[in-house]
Amino acid sequence: MKGIILYQSKYGATKKYADWLAEETGYDCMETKKANLASLQNYDTIILGGGVYASGIAGLSFLKKNAGNLSGKKLAVFAVGASPYDEKAIQQIRELHFKDTLSRVPLFYCRGAWDEEKMTFGHRTLCRMLQKAVAKQDPTTFEPWQTALLGAVGQKCDWTDKTYLEPLLRYLGENGNE
Repeated sequence: MKGIILYQSKYGATKKYADWLAEETGYDCMETKKANLASLQNYDTIILGGGVYASGIAGLSFLKKNAGNLSGKKLAVFAVGASPYDEKAIQQIRELHFKDTLSRVPLFYCRGAWDEEKMTFGHRTLCRMLQKAVAKQDPTTFEPWQTALLGAVGQKCDWTDKTYLEPLLRYLGENGNE
């Protein structure tokens, strides 16, 4: 089986996971913006990785647009975010973005990194506004992402870890792709 990992990484954590995944599987690895439908026809397995921004997954629009033309191929998505793994949040992302042609595509989650110095002005401003809004709430009612958001203020954090890829690697192994 021949596979490819497509990724869209703004700050580097998704690229790190894509590279680790390529090392583990032997699959090719390419930025989503360099991919086109014709280039994917030679692959049996297509994995898309993207950062989570405002409950969306970077690069997922490419897969949505082309999913109908990729029937018969094994597809999987891994999302990378600064929040700790939270089943409820993952389910919300699935419900929002994995409809119709993507409804059967598995979604995996990897924890990324946080570095306000690397963020664009817009992302940094949005995060600060969100931090201020969350700080006004009762901490006993926080979702895991809210706790993580307030805990990361003014810090550089790198939570990337190869072990986050284990469920995706098991999925690939169970489906005869390794």
